[in-house]
Amino acid sequence: MHAVLPLPGPIDPVPVPRPKPADEDARVNLIGISKAGIREVLIGAGLDERQARLRAKQLWHQIYNRGQRDFSAMSDIAKPQRAWLAERFEIARPEIVVEQVSTDGTRKWLLKTHDGHDYEMVFIPDADRGTLCVSSQVGCTLNCRFCHPGTMRLVRNLEPGEIVGQVMLARDALGEWPSQPEGRMLSNIVMMGMGEPLYNFDNVRDALKIVMDGDGLGLSRRRITLSTSGVVPMMARAGEEIGVNLAVSLHAVTKEVRDEIVPLNRKYGIEALLEACAAYPGANNARRITFEYVMLKDKNDSDADARELVRLLRKHKLPAKVNLIPFNPWPGTDYECSDETRIQSFSNIIFEAGISAPVRRPRGRDIMAACGQLKSAAEKKSRAELDRIAEQKQAQLG
Repeated sequence: MHAVLPLPGPIDPVPVPRPKPADEDARVNLIGISKAGIREVLIGAGLDERQARLRAKQLWHQIYNRGQRDFSAMSDIAKPQRAWLAERFEIARPEIVVEQVSTDGTRKWLLKTHDGHDYEMVFIPDADRGTLCVSSQVGCTLNCRFCHPGTMRLVRNLEPGEIVGQVMLARDALGEWPSQPEGRMLSNIVMMGMGEPLYNFDNVRDALKIVMDGDGLGLSRRRITLSTSGVVPMMARAGEEIGVNLAVSLHAVTKEVRDEIVPLNRKYGIEALLEACAAYPGANNARRITFEYVMLKDKNDSDADARELVRLLRKHKLPAKVNLIPFNPWPGTDYECSDETRIQSFSNIIFEAGISAPVRRPRGRDIMAACGQLKSAAEKKSRAELDRIAEQKQAQLG
């Protein structure tokens, strides 16, 4: 029986298992530690403060700008120092269990944490951008009825290194080291993978600060979007302490329907959610709030629903964009996708009110990588089979 550790902050405690105590002889993984944190662990390992400051700066550049995975290849650090670092520290990405590529170019990775839990990330290439969909938790606690990860239990929060590690693995796969500010395939990040980011606030914040650091991964906050199902008490903090674009999983305009498909609505209702959106720091017409709206047949897709959505957005004077998402089916779901003409009618009503309402075309459906599908057919494979696949992949790599 694991002891549980409630998440800090003014939100409902979400019990998550405590991480196992670190092996005192184990090497410290530097990925996910802040620049100041690296300096501190170097001092703790025996370097004086001046040396630690210099080495932390060098390590930061090598890890996050050069994408270096091996201390022995860090040519700006003296060889004896490299050996000293390798004895005490590591630069460990999450383990890749399975990688799948869709017919439309979407890529999905099943990853494994150091303590043996599986989670996923997805890369979606477009003509003018490439978006990485990043997970924040193993499993989810929200139980959204239309969402496949919502049917999973929450196993634990991902650590900063496991969140940053997803970005680094994608850069590895795309061959995008050293880090470049422009002209790269991985141009955008959305915190829309498994889990609710605002129920793992500290780790998500710390990870995104590393992603946005100009001396390292260097992704602009304008190119990062955090999606929440509406953890209202944490939204202002997200704007102040992270400052990225906000997306809200709205999906319904009445209490009855949203209570059913997004149970968090019973705690933080639509009015409270929209008031928090109106107060979100930095929201304006240039940085609109995105409202995600999954189209469910005969559930939330009527013309009356569209008109009520317009009324709510106008009432709260929200600088808004509405992403209409055709429902992506998965085994065992109770819902169907609205038909094409119904989606178009819904979109037209919102557009005619002067609010952008594009239909987001499904990507990666054939590998269960589309919106709301991240639970993975791979979950059905036995652990032995997943291990066998990983062994085969390792053998191919040589």
